[in-house]
Amino acid sequence: MILKLLIKNGTLVNPAKGQHEKLDVLVENNRIKSIGKNLIDEDAKIYDVKGCFVTPGLIDMHVHLREPGQEAKEDIYTGTQSAAAGGFTQVATMANTSPVIDNAALVKDLLYRIQESACVKVHVIGAVSKNLEGKQLSEIGDMVEAGAVAFSDDGSYIENSDFMRRAMEYVNMFGKMIIDHAEDKTMTEHGYMNEGKVSCELGITGRPSVAENIAVARDVLLSEMTGCHVHIAHLSSAKSVEIIRKAKAEGLPVTCEVTPQHLYFTDEYLKNFESSFKMAPPIRTDDDRKALIEAIKEGIVDAIITDHAPHTSEEKDVPFKCAPNGIAGLETSLASVLTTLYHTGEITIDKVVEIMSVNPAKLLEIEGGILEEGADADITVIDPDYKWTVTGKDLYTKAVFTPYEGIELQGKAILTIVDGKVVMEKGKVSV
Repeated sequence: MILKLLIKNGTLVNPAKGQHEKLDVLVENNRIKSIGKNLIDEDAKIYDVKGCFVTPGLIDMHVHLREPGQEAKEDIYTGTQSAAAGGFTQVATMANTSPVIDNAALVKDLLYRIQESACVKVHVIGAVSKNLEGKQLSEIGDMVEAGAVAFSDDGSYIENSDFMRRAMEYVNMFGKMIIDHAEDKTMTEHGYMNEGKVSCELGITGRPSVAENIAVARDVLLSEMTGCHVHIAHLSSAKSVEIIRKAKAEGLPVTCEVTPQHLYFTDEYLKNFESSFKMAPPIRTDDDRKALIEAIKEGIVDAIITDHAPHTSEEKDVPFKCAPNGIAGLETSLASVLTTLYHTGEITIDKVVEIMSVNPAKLLEIEGGILEEGADADITVIDPDYKWTVTGKDLYTKAVFTPYEGIELQGKAILTIVDGKVVMEKGKVSV
């Protein structure tokens, strides 16, 4: 059976090809058959998307699907449903599961689970160190052969500088990057939020931004020494932006990412002690938030990611200090970015697509981020003007606690297509 889809009357936003114009897209089976004006195919199912943007499928290169071992928080099935609802056609899942993804057998097992349960494409990021302990290298080479696309001890900072150097040298042998959770734990392990005026007012021990800055500076220097591509995860500090800016000016193999929540919120939102705002790195000051936005506009920031880190209601619905760090973000990410950056005139929709699709594909060295004839039919259709109010219990993720609860956002994915198959239409996931 030949499956054909014809997406008509939308504005094609395809930065990798320099396209921003009204064009139709014809999909046949799992590939794009043609892109052009006034396309006609009587056998195709037609999707009229007038007033919407047709883009390459969005890619989130930093999520926590929690499987194996933490399925009460999230699993591959619910996590990828959440991704599809948010307009993502591909995600990359982190290694801090139980057991930790630190050997080839676990990579293969996870890829099998993905094949059985996922409704979007999922890539596996392996651990840098055994059990995330920063003491013994993981089976890096074997994991590359098994299909790992990058390496990270996300959730843990590798404190031993010599170990990090050796890890970078080894990972660099395989042409992969290390995604770096840059927070000096010795300065943050007893803190609960950003250290600053608000934490002092609330009487809460803070996590100073200098802990991030020190970690970023060290690993930029190690990147310079080893030649290894280091990607700084969830950048949150204005000073860290300066360090990355300088590294890029010097041509070092350093890239970085930010989350929508660090672009939308500030530590002022924590004054009610709501655990839905508790994350690592913490939400910081408005000056930090503005610095991150400027870094996006300058091209210093390479990707926007969710750091989708769901927890059960029992874990989050506790006093602020007792709650774990992390929020679910796949279904609010695009809308938050459009509300914060696009509708305010900070960046264009082309830039949104570049940092949420084109660049993540390049960084992970995977197919995607482009619409062209013969390419996989991974497509996201975005209604930029759709207004909706976030309600946690209505999301597909298992994690109902969200910092966006009750907030009206503007913009939403209305169609998600993976390999030519519609997996989400008008907010309803069909897989």
